[in-house]
Amino acid sequence: MKTTLSGFTAILKSLFLMLAFSAATTTMATDLAKSALIPKPVSVKSAAGFFEIKSSTVIQISDQHPELVPVAQYLANQLNPATGYNFSVKVSAEAPVADAILLEITDTIGKLGQEGYQLHITKEMARISANTPEGIFRAIQTVRQLLPASIESNKQQKGPWNMAAGTITDYPSYTYRGAMLDVARHFFGVEDVKRFIDLIAMYKMNVLHLHLADDQGWRIEIKSWPALTEIGSTTQVGGGKGGYYTQEEYKGLVQYAADRFITIVPEIDMPGHTNAALASIPELNPDNIPTKLYTGMKVGFSTLQTNKEFTYQFLNDLFRELAALTPGPYLHVGGDESHVTKKEDYIPFIERVQEIVNANGKQMIGWDETTQSALKPSSVAQYWSKAENATRGVEKGVKIIMSPAAKAYLDMKYHPKTKLGLHWAGYIEVDAGYKWDPATLVPGIKKENILGIEAPLWSETVTNIREIESLLFPRLPGYAEIGWTTGSQRSWEEYKHRLGEQAERFKIMGINYYPSVKVPWKTTKQVQH
Repeated sequence: MKTTLSGFTAILKSLFLMLAFSAATTTMATDLAKSALIPKPVSVKSAAGFFEIKSSTVIQISDQHPELVPVAQYLANQLNPATGYNFSVKVSAEAPVADAILLEITDTIGKLGQEGYQLHITKEMARISANTPEGIFRAIQTVRQLLPASIESNKQQKGPWNMAAGTITDYPSYTYRGAMLDVARHFFGVEDVKRFIDLIAMYKMNVLHLHLADDQGWRIEIKSWPALTEIGSTTQVGGGKGGYYTQEEYKGLVQYAADRFITIVPEIDMPGHTNAALASIPELNPDNIPTKLYTGMKVGFSTLQTNKEFTYQFLNDLFRELAALTPGPYLHVGGDESHVTKKEDYIPFIERVQEIVNANGKQMIGWDETTQSALKPSSVAQYWSKAENATRGVEKGVKIIMSPAAKAYLDMKYHPKTKLGLHWAGYIEVDAGYKWDPATLVPGIKKENILGIEAPLWSETVTNIREIESLLFPRLPGYAEIGWTTGSQRSWEEYKHRLGEQAERFKIMGINYYPSVKVPWKTTKQVQH
């Protein structure tokens, strides 16, 4: 009798634990409005119940839209490792079946635009509707966050894989939402850049700005000027071997980004920040004598010869090759901190470079100093330093990318005790990086004047992807939300709790994030490592 009671007690305990786990799981997946999504969607409406992704679930698209096959396969690739279900994509003319994740192109839902989507979840299926494959892709990032964080594991995990029922309607506030990676001060290889792309894609960013050349290194192969990589690529800040991307490698990165609906914007900074080019090509110097390679962190000491015709022959070749490699609409020409270029030389130089960029079928982006020149309405000014430069750009009819250094520079330290980063623009804790609105930051710059936002990461102090991640996270999701979600919907006091819910996802993905005390982090030990 004693043994029987003991056994019965054990059974009751087991049942209690199972019910508790089931209840907890159900609770997590039965109120869509309580999902800790980043960026915050435009509209979330809850319904009863949840949809469970099972081994029998089908990822389905219509045979009328074969362009959705790569996006559907991306979703399958995201779900397969952790679930162990080995999803494939069903292309069918038939009506959607129950137990399906349906991806569909539609023009019947207003306001979605190029990147918006509607996600309708019932007990029977999850239906993702958008005007474009790009919108479907953005919705998939939402699906990832609706599922348990363990969906990000590259090893099979225990389910269940539930999404709360309801409807999310969502679209971005700004069309340009980017991050910049400086590969010139320190060089980062192809796999590191792909990792960077995947991280920004997860939060619905759509631009990667690559800073490809500076005083310390030249990072892109230009076939008409091989000395740029033979000489200019061979060092970096503090010394070291440097490196560069072959044109094939760069095209591979462009395609990898495009598969995630991210546009690469390449930057060749000029007329300053050009010592790597000056050390590689003697004729770019006034005396035809190459400069020495540079491994320090000082800025503003170098310049192209703006009155030398050879300079423009070189730039014609450079932008011709770069434009051919870059399908996106923009080429970034820098234009910042050119302290030793006389203003009377700087202004016509930028105007001529603008013509070269346009002649190659691209729009010019330049840092805010370029607004001193006569910019065309097709050009874009990137505000980083002086508000008067940015407002001057607005007066000239150009769109503005908002990247204020004191708010958006990812290379700024979190606080004085942070090891990595600089602090010339101040310290940017997670809350400070989030609590600003591009549309109200600068008098005279309104939302209609703004193309979007960008968070730049300069690499003077970072040497590997782990160090990059520590400056990116946890600030990156906040910048993504600033770009996607309207200011009226955003509040730090509310956002910090959603950010805290991301901790387990960061952990599972191996993201080396900075555990700011400003955030109430929430982690569990459910994941199998």
